[in-house]
Amino acid sequence: MSDEEQYGPDIAGGVSLADFEKTGLFGGTLDGDPVVIIKDEDHFCALAGKCTHMGAPLKDGIVADGTLRCPWHHARFSLDTGEAVAAPAFKPLSLFKVREKNGRVFVERDHTRAKRSVSGEPLGRIIIVGGGAAGFACAELLTRAGHGETVTVVSNDTDKPYDRTQCSKQYLSGESSREDCLLEGAKSPNDKTAVMMTGHQVVALDLIAKEVELDGGKRLPFDSLVLATGSEPKRPDIPGFNRPNVYTLRTLRDADTLIEEASEGKRAIVVGASFIGLEVAASLRQRKVEVDVIAPDDVPFKKVFGPEIGRMIRDVHKKKGVRFHLGRKAKDFDGRTLTLDDGTPLEADFVVLGTGVAPRTELAQKAGLTVAPEHEGGGVVVNSRLESSMPNVYAVGDIACYQDVYANKSLRIEHWVHAERQGQHVARVLMGQATDYTDLPFFWTLHFDTGVDYLGRADKPTVVDSLGLVEEQSFVVLHRDDDGAGAVVTCGKELPTLQIEADWEQTGEAPTKI
Repeated sequence: MSDEEQYGPDIAGGVSLADFEKTGLFGGTLDGDPVVIIKDEDHFCALAGKCTHMGAPLKDGIVADGTLRCPWHHARFSLDTGEAVAAPAFKPLSLFKVREKNGRVFVERDHTRAKRSVSGEPLGRIIIVGGGAAGFACAELLTRAGHGETVTVVSNDTDKPYDRTQCSKQYLSGESSREDCLLEGAKSPNDKTAVMMTGHQVVALDLIAKEVELDGGKRLPFDSLVLATGSEPKRPDIPGFNRPNVYTLRTLRDADTLIEEASEGKRAIVVGASFIGLEVAASLRQRKVEVDVIAPDDVPFKKVFGPEIGRMIRDVHKKKGVRFHLGRKAKDFDGRTLTLDDGTPLEADFVVLGTGVAPRTELAQKAGLTVAPEHEGGGVVVNSRLESSMPNVYAVGDIACYQDVYANKSLRIEHWVHAERQGQHVARVLMGQATDYTDLPFFWTLHFDTGVDYLGRADKPTVVDSLGLVEEQSFVVLHRDDDGAGAVVTCGKELPTLQIEADWEQTGEAPTKI
């Protein structure tokens, strides 16, 4: 696809005022640079037209609440400053000068760098435990506001912070490089950024002395503590699943290992039709590996997306050669042959487990923080500020059990963007810029060329309205629970999802129709 097809026509000759009547937004290119022009009430503004996260054309997004919102992964940019105000984007958009003459709007070729919001109040020493989505996003926003020198991130991962979503998607499939996975700000840190201590394990929290203890005995003092310890993959207690060619996928190094296996192995078995499981299946098929998927469910994602969408995703995989063994469980694995519970033998060079994750709450529990029981989803219990049962100690991301204002119940969410935004929220709380956390849960999943977005949360999905056709991979489906909680599932229709999200945030009520 050419730049003109993706980002819009050349706008060197200006844009007619009539082009803004419907949406107030027009996209084009200027000297090869994507630009989006926005008519916001009585004035015009222009920003770079390519999302700094993964390059989405922002002309296909919407303007809401003073922000330009990306159609692909819902990043948000300030219209006034170009700053990336909501993940998954961190890098700002450039601003362009605009002038109006004779019924046309012109964009000046010289653009200015986006402004960044700066908070000058001292915050004390901030320790962040975990360098994943939530921990990095918290540190990045604090650094952006001028507080990086007071922040220390302790991560047991040996790599710099990276986009974990690419481990099962673009990086594993071969569409992106290892360098591409690094998060913006982690690629070239400077002396003003947060201190990143990779390859270190926090072994204890002393909340009375306000210190964290590292492996090796070193202790780090803090004034505020942010726990972002994430989750770890579950490994079922099945004979043979402790063998060296049985893998889980959580880290970039895990993805490295699978890529190495895929270059040598010709057959793989994925146990579990989870999001990780099926994304791995798709990525391995793109590397020409033969893939079998085993799962106890009769339809993948039935409990999340409903049976119709689940069947659609299953069929996408089947057309690409993935073989399914649904309604089946693994009995044992001898290193070469995996036997199903009905006695069927399946040959494999390696096995990948997509059998779920568990929140890493051991540190919090040993330190005396309130942790939800397992039957309620587990996680560190936090208030509306994402603060734990101990003042100045916060929990974010996979481990946070928070009260969702839309579903009106406690939730623990394992979504990448959700974790990033919780980390950003705590950064704003620490800077005195925010109180209650009100972001809607959002995630996307990719299967070959078919992407599905999910907004909100419905534990028992019942379709109450829909637009388009699931079988054509172009649809918007609205789910509601009996208790009023809702979710929107979309494929191939980004714009309705963005508008529903903006309206939902404005009203505070789950939609009842599309």
